[in-house]
Amino acid sequence: MSNEVVETAFRFSAIEKSLSCEFRADFPNYLQGLVRGDPGGFVLTQKYADRVDVYRNVPLRADDVWIVTFPKCGTTWVQEMVWMITHNFDTEACKQPLTQRSAFLELPTLPQFDVETMKEQSDIFNSMSLEKMEAMPSPRVIKSHLPLYLLPSGLAHTGKVVYVARNPKDVIVSYFNHHRLFAAMKCSADLDKFAEYFMKDELYYSPFFAHILEGWARKDDANVLFLFYEDMKRDLRGEMNKVCAFLDKTASEEQMQMLLKHLHFDSMANNRFVNEEGLKEIQLTDKGLNFMRKGKTGDWKNHFNPDMNRRLDEWIHKSLEASDLKFTMELDHQD
Repeated sequence: MSNEVVETAFRFSAIEKSLSCEFRADFPNYLQGLVRGDPGGFVLTQKYADRVDVYRNVPLRADDVWIVTFPKCGTTWVQEMVWMITHNFDTEACKQPLTQRSAFLELPTLPQFDVETMKEQSDIFNSMSLEKMEAMPSPRVIKSHLPLYLLPSGLAHTGKVVYVARNPKDVIVSYFNHHRLFAAMKCSADLDKFAEYFMKDELYYSPFFAHILEGWARKDDANVLFLFYEDMKRDLRGEMNKVCAFLDKTASEEQMQMLLKHLHFDSMANNRFVNEEGLKEIQLTDKGLNFMRKGKTGDWKNHFNPDMNRRLDEWIHKSLEASDLKFTMELDHQD
């Protein structure tokens, strides 16, 4: 267990006044308590900023496995895969919500609504406190959308990290639908406006490229496995083999075939233990939308007009011009 205490020198400032009137109109509930950190320009809530040192000093265990992603990069998919592999492909134990089996580190800091008037919804966000995470039996599978520099520094030599990246165009489409899914956000922006805000690093968990490039820079670390969402779509069995080897786990052919079926998108979308359908029952998400929507690579082609696509290409090129990181934007074949 890591006992190193790290005191951060981060400063946080409210961002509402720095954002356009148009943004404030498109996200009337988005700005309450939203802050930007310095250094890094990271955007989250004041609730997170108030506890940044607590999150930076979460005690670690040698057998922890952390799933680190920017939102909508295949987090739940990899989370379920890793949990199954680390828990001996237990098809009975997985019949409880993934949110109870696997911790979401910063979950309690995300809501911006009045907890007194929305207690049932607030209970969801408090369902995995740091105290409950500490009490979880090993091996723990912990997910976070925080960039690596805001995670416990002991991760460099304690436990293992599976980092997952996805091409930015599909991330934007999926993140847009995610914002529409959660009714409390009251997102009225169309996709083009949303893409503009995304490129300007004005949304939750921004900036995107800083997050991804930090993970890419750590891809050769012994305790880091860097995966691409698109590779999982192209060859899920091959990526499962990588994860098993990284976690020093062996699996029978029967177990691998079971897991392949279990992780197929249709199976995941219809699995009430991972698809977050329960959030609709407490009116936290829109009944007409789904947490797991399509999961396709290249779906962005159905949404961006030529002008927006050109602007996205320019943004991507500029953001990656000093890096050897390359994204797969389309696939000829995918499950």
